[in-house]
Amino acid sequence: MQAVAAAAALAFLLLLLAGASAGDEAREAEAVRALLARLLGPGPAAAFSVSVQRALAAESGLDTYRLSGGGGAPVRVLGSTGVAAAAGLHRYLRDFCGCHVAWSGSQLHLPQPLPAVPDALTEATPNRYRYYQNVCTHSYSFVWWDWARWEQEIDWMALNGINLALAWSGQEAIWQRVYLALGLTQSEIDEYFTGPAFLAWERMGNLHTWGGPLPHAWHLKQLYLQHRILDRMRSFGMIPVLPAFAGHVPKAITRVFPQVNVTQMGSWGHFNCSYSCSFLLAPEDPLFPVVGSLFLRELTKEFGTDHIYGADTFNEMQPPSSEPSYLAAATAAVYQAMVAVDPDAIWLLQGWLFQHQPQFWGPPQVEAVLRAVPRGRLLVLDLFAESQPVYVRTASFQGQPFIWCMLHNFGGNHGLFGALEAVNRGPAAARLFPNSTMVGTGMAPEGIGQNEVVYALMAELGWRKGPVADLGAWVTSFAARRYGVSHEGTEAAWRLLLRSVYNCSGEACNGHNRSPLVKRPSLQMVTTVWYNRSDVFEAWRLLLTATPTLATSPSFRYDLVDLTRQAVQELVSLYYEEVRTAYLNKELVPLLRAAGILAYELLPSLDNILASDSHFLLGSWLAQARAAAVSEAEAHFYEQNSRYQLTLWGPEGNILDYANKQLAGLVADYYTPRWRLFLETLVESLVRGIPFQQHQFETHALQLGQTFALSTRRYPSHPQGDTVDLAKKLFLKYYPRWVAGSL
Repeated sequence: MQAVAAAAALAFLLLLLAGASAGDEAREAEAVRALLARLLGPGPAAAFSVSVQRALAAESGLDTYRLSGGGGAPVRVLGSTGVAAAAGLHRYLRDFCGCHVAWSGSQLHLPQPLPAVPDALTEATPNRYRYYQNVCTHSYSFVWWDWARWEQEIDWMALNGINLALAWSGQEAIWQRVYLALGLTQSEIDEYFTGPAFLAWERMGNLHTWGGPLPHAWHLKQLYLQHRILDRMRSFGMIPVLPAFAGHVPKAITRVFPQVNVTQMGSWGHFNCSYSCSFLLAPEDPLFPVVGSLFLRELTKEFGTDHIYGADTFNEMQPPSSEPSYLAAATAAVYQAMVAVDPDAIWLLQGWLFQHQPQFWGPPQVEAVLRAVPRGRLLVLDLFAESQPVYVRTASFQGQPFIWCMLHNFGGNHGLFGALEAVNRGPAAARLFPNSTMVGTGMAPEGIGQNEVVYALMAELGWRKGPVADLGAWVTSFAARRYGVSHEGTEAAWRLLLRSVYNCSGEACNGHNRSPLVKRPSLQMVTTVWYNRSDVFEAWRLLLTATPTLATSPSFRYDLVDLTRQAVQELVSLYYEEVRTAYLNKELVPLLRAAGILAYELLPSLDNILASDSHFLLGSWLAQARAAAVSEAEAHFYEQNSRYQLTLWGPEGNILDYANKQLAGLVADYYTPRWRLFLETLVESLVRGIPFQQHQFETHALQLGQTFALSTRRYPSHPQGDTVDLAKKLFLKYYPRWVAGSL
């Protein structure tokens, strides 16, 4: 017990040292002032006084802010770091001004005069770190971003108190230099890298080649972006996590070094070895430290360092051996390659491997990895802790410090989902775990831009010492801030959503939308949900009651689209059930009726309402990809990458619909044709008296998907139609049928 506690203390001190080098006080204060001007405009920003003083956290060593003033005097925001000051600013805007900052748009109507802080309010976080991102987020959400979009995100991070985040852009340009120095040819390097939309999995050793090669201009633009990202993150006092060598190498390394000791890993994600089965350097091979140190030296020469590095050797891949000695050697080799270049290196490890393959990672295997790195020099992300925490079965990661993370979303899917009660209680429970080595909280979604209420709560918990006492009251306040006004209908709607879609519990909960709407149809699809669908339909009705008051609010209109989308998703499941029942009972007329409504009324109506909001447009999604290009050929290539990720994921539908989205254009030209093909095939089966052949349907559906992925059709990138009008029409058509039980 004492050894574990001592390890936790050591980890605490080492992590403190790692964070102490971020920028100076004056630079961080200036960064927050600039953020304030971007957020509110120069005039309103002048009413705030921002300063940074490390001494504010002298006693605890933890990020601290102090708020005072207002009520006719300047609002004074003091933080121990730039991030702490930004978090304090956000606290004032949220709790004193009723403002709301979100991905989909912010509500920033400031009362005049600015409210006074009655007594100087000082708040210290209980968490050394508030972490953000998942390796996959860079592919599912960030891949096509320009600097303007990155700037918005880093502002959002600062306001939400994030002080530790991945900064992985531009690493392929560094790897290219390393591979050329090792003797690989440019064509061998080009063959190895995946396309931009799939780089996350190339970086973790799961994939190679698929969707590639990377254009020369890609490397240049990503290097430029990475420099700007790092400069801005550091200006706030954030700690960027840079990548390190995990052991994966291109096959061509065996041509240059014929005696090299490599192991070819198994396939991943239903890809064959043309695109997976990566090569892993043996930890004892003398080339391992050479490659690792070459990369990190070149990387830190280009970008500098804040001494924390991420690497994942066995992400969703079974190691070549379960022998603890091998696992310890493989882990130690990665760490030794880091400290050979940076003696202060700390390794940030995604703990997903322990959760994803629990049958392989028994206690001896887990212990081998965790004890192969000195205690306090391995920082583990308990990545899916809101659903399947690993710390509870690993004795708090064998004394290594860990961050309690909420993963929440897989693939960047749309769909209302959350486990808010588990999220609310989880960090405090982890902190109270016997001999806990928890040093922070984190948000690690695979994709962002959805379910903003979940991230608002998690960000707030990064600064709370305990859970929110009353989530019902909290979500009521959330609704009022989001729309800038209290409204009985919207607040009741959010309370219904809290008890239904946002109340998932148990290990079965995950944020991957498996609704029939976005899955390849079959007669075996699951339609059960963890909530009462009546709550969704009633919340829909209640939200619509606020349209006379809130129709001009962008956040309200966004939520109206999102909730209407969810209601249609529920209706698709219900009409699919009618289709299946009618087919199995050999009833042609009911089959034709339900199929006609689903494919020719409901899905087109869904596409129409999605088209009314800029956040739900396939055209905007693809325009981002095209805008990253420097030529038409490159634009077409990037667009194809994006289309494949949204749909087939691989050339043969290898991870089909994993990254499903509900976007105008995608519904019309991908999901709807597939549904129509399925329903027409069922009707033909019934009329002709022949069995439905799922395999034959899937072959034809794959052809539809490939046609979509290779298409060059352009889609609108500006909204069309009136959200409120379209939502009301859908509601008036389907809600009475739902109430009457006669869909």
